[in-house]
Amino acid sequence: MKSLRVLLLMCLISNAIHAQYVTNNKRIADVYFQNKEYYAAADYYKRALNISTDSIGFVVPYAFETKMKKEETNPKRGEYENDVYQLASSLRLYKDFRAAEAWYAVAKNFSDPKYALSSFYYGECLRANQKFAEAIVAFEEFLTKYYLNDGYASKAKVEIASCNFALYEMRYPRLYKFSKLFNEINDKGSNYTPLLNNDNFYFTSSRPVSVGNKTEVLTDGKTNSKVTRKESPYMNAIYEASGNPKDEGTTVKRIGAVEKGREYAAPAFHPNGTIMYLTSWTTKGERKIYEVNISSGTGNTWSPPKILGSEVNIAGFNSMQPFVSRDGKYFVFSSDRPGGSGKYDIWYCRLRSDGSMGQAINMGSKINTKEDEEAPYYNSKTEKLLYSSAGKVGIGGLDFYESEGDFANWSEPRNLGYPFNSSKDDVYFTPMDDDDSQGYISSDRESVCCLEVFYVKKEFITVQGTILDCQSDKPLPGATITLSDSTQKINVVVGTDGKYRFRINSNRKLKLVAEKKNYFSKLLSYDYDELAKTDTLVNPKICLAPYVLDKPIVLNDILYDFDSADLTPRSKTIIDQLYQIMVDNQTIEIELSAHTDNIGTEAYNLDLSERRAKSCIDYLISKGVSADRVKSKGYGFSKPIAPNQFPGGKDNYQGRQLNRRTEFKVTKN
Repeated sequence: MKSLRVLLLMCLISNAIHAQYVTNNKRIADVYFQNKEYYAAADYYKRALNISTDSIGFVVPYAFETKMKKEETNPKRGEYENDVYQLASSLRLYKDFRAAEAWYAVAKNFSDPKYALSSFYYGECLRANQKFAEAIVAFEEFLTKYYLNDGYASKAKVEIASCNFALYEMRYPRLYKFSKLFNEINDKGSNYTPLLNNDNFYFTSSRPVSVGNKTEVLTDGKTNSKVTRKESPYMNAIYEASGNPKDEGTTVKRIGAVEKGREYAAPAFHPNGTIMYLTSWTTKGERKIYEVNISSGTGNTWSPPKILGSEVNIAGFNSMQPFVSRDGKYFVFSSDRPGGSGKYDIWYCRLRSDGSMGQAINMGSKINTKEDEEAPYYNSKTEKLLYSSAGKVGIGGLDFYESEGDFANWSEPRNLGYPFNSSKDDVYFTPMDDDDSQGYISSDRESVCCLEVFYVKKEFITVQGTILDCQSDKPLPGATITLSDSTQKINVVVGTDGKYRFRINSNRKLKLVAEKKNYFSKLLSYDYDELAKTDTLVNPKICLAPYVLDKPIVLNDILYDFDSADLTPRSKTIIDQLYQIMVDNQTIEIELSAHTDNIGTEAYNLDLSERRAKSCIDYLISKGVSADRVKSKGYGFSKPIAPNQFPGGKDNYQGRQLNRRTEFKVTKN
């Protein structure tokens, strides 16, 4: 699971750490681990295991594995196993999943029950490294031997579903263009929370901040062991970029003064332009949301941050990642306050006209899960909420989800798929336009450990055409055409010209359904391979055929051999057209009837017509049409539509040919 606790230690351990209280490598590693200094902890667990600290660590040394096997009865084996597990965990928590995968591959074979979660974390690392098929095997193996009812079995099942989802998503990528920013915005440390406000670009970074050569004492609360190190220069702060964020020459400057031990992140602006909200915390304290007011004068000076009230911040709990809707009506944030669904939930307060806030309201179970929901963004124009969640089926870690709603009701959130989401953390979106077709996000998809800022732009396919009446070949105003794929459904009623046009951000299996009352609907389907070859899909003509309830429609050219009810290949081709009508119009029911001329006895012709009608129905059923929707009827020569003989008794060949017909009528629509 991913979080946005940005790294505080990124410098080389050899220059920054002085073990003045503890000299044992394992105990030093434990102190750092307890203080969540995972980069340093991993370094010292390597030292405890006699592994070179300058090794990248993607591959477990062969000599080490051999040594472990030889020392199965060694009293120190328990210590070895603990250090391996802790090393793997430090690397995972530092988000170096490639190295963590290799060490969990060793730890998952330990027999001691306290390392039972190694198999789960091994699968998690495989998934983060885009080894989805292998991750499924790992999670399934974990489920066969893990019996505790602590939630990990449920998580493993969600992970398996997510891996299968990821395999599908990566096979059929969605229409997005991505590019990482190669300039000062993506510098040392984590760079995240991009925000565009009045053409100004803001973001958070944990890059080095000069605080002098001060030292800090870290303590292991379990053993009271201590180490002293230089205070980490990597502090989260808010920065502003000058120029186009995508330009190589863009420069950045820090906003606000450096404060010892205090960090700032995730800026948000009220649309009135005079209030900025931000998240702030200290190493030992909770995350809280603060308000900063613009000072009088030039307009470039901000007042000292003021903590928001209990509507947003509650003692003992965290509130972070503020967002204000563009219409100024809603203040949205993430918090682990009481009353939520699990860890961090999305909450909102109504903003009153005087600037005060109403009480916080939870977004509800459609949006929130037992895991983390973070970084909300709401477009008041489109009424769409975009946020990140780690608790739903997705590609991995924090994924972007989108839901439509008005803060009273929300649609079921949909995953935005690959490549908008990756197998790692994808979080924070800020738009460049009103329809959210392009903007910036944060992701660690191309990083070993840290979030970086990416530019993202939707790409589109245009689907257009005209709906006509099949009989008149003229436009059919008032017809409805519905476009749907795996994520959306859009309806359009065509005008007098019968034309329709869609612009969609999808190249998945696409379905178009054209329909109008008293006309047979028509369905057109396109698969991924067809859509991947084009940016414009043109259907120059979709014609709809009219019908009247209980009025027969003749199926021309349904032919039989003499005295036979067997369908010929040509006849089956005609019946296939009726089958397609049944597929495109799932609610209709029909009666299919067969008729003869008056050559032969009444009983003979009635039996022949019944057998012929039934053969047509049997063929439809064999292709998958439900028997409840179709019935057959033979009328013999009782319903002629033309004279079988001319006056005077002369044979009317053409009339008899018209009477030897197969037809159907809609009995229910």
